[in-house]
Amino acid sequence: MSTYDQFAFIYDSLMSDIPYDKYAEWVLAKAPIFKNKRLMDIGCGTGVLSVSFAKAGYEVIGIDLSESMLTVAQSRSTEQNTDITFLCQSMTDIDGVSDLDVAVIAIDSLNYLETLEEVEQTFLQVYSALNEEGQLFFDIHSEYKMNHIFRDGPFTYEDERVAYIWNTEQGEEEHSIYHDITFFVRDAASGYYERFEESHYQRSFPLEVYIKLLERVGFSQVYTETNIFDEQPTDEIERYFIRAVK
Repeated sequence: MSTYDQFAFIYDSLMSDIPYDKYAEWVLAKAPIFKNKRLMDIGCGTGVLSVSFAKAGYEVIGIDLSESMLTVAQSRSTEQNTDITFLCQSMTDIDGVSDLDVAVIAIDSLNYLETLEEVEQTFLQVYSALNEEGQLFFDIHSEYKMNHIFRDGPFTYEDERVAYIWNTEQGEEEHSIYHDITFFVRDAASGYYERFEESHYQRSFPLEVYIKLLERVGFSQVYTETNIFDEQPTDEIERYFIRAVK
């Protein structure tokens, strides 16, 4: 898995089309009646959602495997005058976090787990950290997106600061994709471009598999939505949004 060392500092500009506000609205509208008003943002990246949840009144804990991402997230939190605790941890091995009302695994972060065992372990970790009636919110790439949309590559992007060429290749496992991205980042002082590369691997499983795992670890209610961002044709759903209640 990539450490995002260089990627972290251009991540926000590349994710500018993600409607984080709609994601936050979904969570805040469905969140349970508060006990401790504690929320864990799992795979928090550069902290965009963490800050939104903190401004909504939550005590937020953000976790991510990338120290570079967390550095950017901490700077964002400071600039936005929010008090957020950031921890460098894996979602499969959450340590020292409990009494949560809400846990969020946003923007296909769960798809970076390569095995069903890792997915189940993550669900177990979250379940243990949640209060009774606490809720887990997450989203996953659909099989359609993994098997069709991603295979339409290569994809390209260019603005005044960053350009990239994003190649995709089918993985060995069903519904899996290798992402190989070559970035060109312009140095403002010299005008020259620095090149670096990132490689990522994502895997998805059928929706019913996630639901069965959630129920197996103890979640009592599971809800699925597809239109949090935009309406999607039923035969071309790209992303599932899932909410599970302890």
